[in-house]
Amino acid sequence: MPAGSRILKIIRNVVLTLVILVAGFFLGYVPWFFAGLVTTRQYHYRDPNDGKTPKSFNMDFSWIEFPATDGTPLKGWYVPAEGTARGTIIYVHGLNRTRIEMLPMAVYGHSLGYNGLLFDLRHQGMSGGKITTLGYQERLDVLGAVHYALESEHAPRPVIVWGVSMGAAASLLAAADSPDIAAVISDSSFDSMLSTMRHHLRLFLHLPGFPIADEVAYLTARRGHFHVADFDCVKAVGRIGNRPILFVAVQGDRRMPPSVARKLYSQARSPLSRIIVLPGRRHGEGFNQAREQYEKAVTEFLGNLPGGK
Repeated sequence: MPAGSRILKIIRNVVLTLVILVAGFFLGYVPWFFAGLVTTRQYHYRDPNDGKTPKSFNMDFSWIEFPATDGTPLKGWYVPAEGTARGTIIYVHGLNRTRIEMLPMAVYGHSLGYNGLLFDLRHQGMSGGKITTLGYQERLDVLGAVHYALESEHAPRPVIVWGVSMGAAASLLAAADSPDIAAVISDSSFDSMLSTMRHHLRLFLHLPGFPIADEVAYLTARRGHFHVADFDCVKAVGRIGNRPILFVAVQGDRRMPPSVARKLYSQARSPLSRIIVLPGRRHGEGFNQAREQYEKAVTEFLGNLPGGK
């Protein structure tokens, strides 16, 4: 073989090897790494209320423990209303947060006369669980909280679930599974796991949504023992039927823009469902950035529920 041909063959083999290695890195290691980051990483965003309890806001409370409907042990607080309760609100925090995130909302719900239940989702805070699934298996935590409130605390209905980000997605999925949930306040929810992963890869890493996000979604779902197609909050809203939902979005939220809330709202069937887009920029921070408008929307929404006045 001529020397020139041998050199070309070597170059071709080197290039082919490099292509295989790069493809293996981006299509193998990168999805595996991100799926591990999503499901097993434990991180807590610092919160200005860290270290506080409901007592810090002059609310009586008790520490509670209860299982999710799949048996995962969960911990939280039960905050009884003063006097006769108008109903019960279950507060559901977001990813890498704890029940602390929902304390400001619980203070407001308490001022309206509702019992409150705040708890840590699985693999977050003080609760058990080995992985996070971005809301799908967390829906079982929400269902466990609802069951605990009704059966152990004999909490009065209606039961409203108020969730933020991952907590909002879990709340919508839980409401689709249980008629015990009379209404949902969905703040900055995802539309689906796959769509959310594609959007975040493009937004933060400037990587193509396909195929990497699809692989991450598949690996995440596999670890969580569900199918990617099952994690669809748009379909969940349709299954909730005539129960009211308040959709909340933040105008400048790049992670979950108002278009996501509008997409979810388009599937709501209750004439009492509402959508509000608040000023601000930070994801899931509508209550802190535009509290007066947020509280007004919640007050009107709850007041319009059957027996809510």
